[in-house]
Amino acid sequence: MSRIPTVFAVASLAALVALPVDALGQGSRAPNRPLSVPSGNARVKQALAYLERTEPQTIEEQIALCEIPAPPFKEAARAEEFRRRLEAQGLKNVRIDAEGNVIGERPGDPGGPTIVVSGHLDTVFPEGTDVTVKRDGTVLRGPGIGDDCRGLAVVLATARALDEANVRTRGTLLFVGTVGEEGEGNLRGVRHLFGTELKDRVDYFVSVDGTGFGVTKDAVGSHRYRVTYKGPGGHSYGAFGMPNPMHALGRAIARVSDFQVPSDPKVTFSVGVVEGGTSVNSISASASMLVDMRSVDPVALQALDDRFQQAVRDALAEENARWSSDVKLTVQVDTTGIRPAGTQPADAPVVRAAVDAARALGIQAPTGASSTDSNIPISLGIPSVTIDGGGDGGGAHSLDEWFDTRDSHRGPQWALLYLATLAGVR
Repeated sequence: MSRIPTVFAVASLAALVALPVDALGQGSRAPNRPLSVPSGNARVKQALAYLERTEPQTIEEQIALCEIPAPPFKEAARAEEFRRRLEAQGLKNVRIDAEGNVIGERPGDPGGPTIVVSGHLDTVFPEGTDVTVKRDGTVLRGPGIGDDCRGLAVVLATARALDEANVRTRGTLLFVGTVGEEGEGNLRGVRHLFGTELKDRVDYFVSVDGTGFGVTKDAVGSHRYRVTYKGPGGHSYGAFGMPNPMHALGRAIARVSDFQVPSDPKVTFSVGVVEGGTSVNSISASASMLVDMRSVDPVALQALDDRFQQAVRDALAEENARWSSDVKLTVQVDTTGIRPAGTQPADAPVVRAAVDAARALGIQAPTGASSTDSNIPISLGIPSVTIDGGGDGGGAHSLDEWFDTRDSHRGPQWALLYLATLAGVR
């Protein structure tokens, strides 16, 4: 965690991601023109037919991976199994990098674009969670079955289908399982990819995450903090008259709850967790809250962040001034996660290609905004989207998460046709 001085470093990041993708520049081999969907290519057709026939195998892989626990920061067992499966597909240079990401390569032509297609390995569920997947007709039930065991299964299925149909691509395809996508993982896996492991190598990034047929083209940025007010504490009666960290926290929460924010661009805030105190008859020695603020607009998000920082300081000053005591409270603000925001035009080639590939399969794929692994490459000006993995589902991040397998083969088909569009076929 970083201390409060780093809070204000966010301004420089906001200045960067305020620019649209086309202003920041795209990968050197990513053309700024419409891309042709190769739906008529004979080998691509074979691959699509193969994916429909072998969807039961894809479902079995989805279940098998989901029944390997992958709690936050402890994805190693699932990563190892994902690595083994990528290697079994005959991919080249299969490895687990220093951060824990799994990577396998399918080489294309020299000078062709490099495309990453990824799913995330981690879940939100703590150690000890029962991750057994149960079947109820066409419905699978289990924690993480859609988010993102489905994405991992789609990544494996597309690699397998390209090989089975001998589809040769001009671009190099990197099949990846990332760590740290959820919560306080703070996108650590994809940050490592673009900062170290694959730095300056990637021309397109495609994340497969969740269920359905949506396209995430815009990155919802988030600023997350833990705010802790501290004092000596004491007896509620005997020490009465000193500033109270819990009261200071209440003052801060009241200020935050009164914020007025724009609806366009959408800006949100929430105090998600409150902690502190030892007993009903004690003045607490500390009180803390976890705060989440979000927007696709980095300037609006930073403006909210500035107001939040001021509210925290004002609450401290007001609580200290409330009592004629030599005791004074302090406040500490820790950064628990900064996810950059960014937008892309609806007609950006990487977005149009996703929508057009879906349309070629008779699928309507609406575009929208979310917080995913794509946040990082979008903020760097690399053409990127997150697509859903097909099927239907719900209850993400809950123990009752479910995935309906009816016609779910269309998800891997969409992913494959989209990758073939970005990579080009020969």
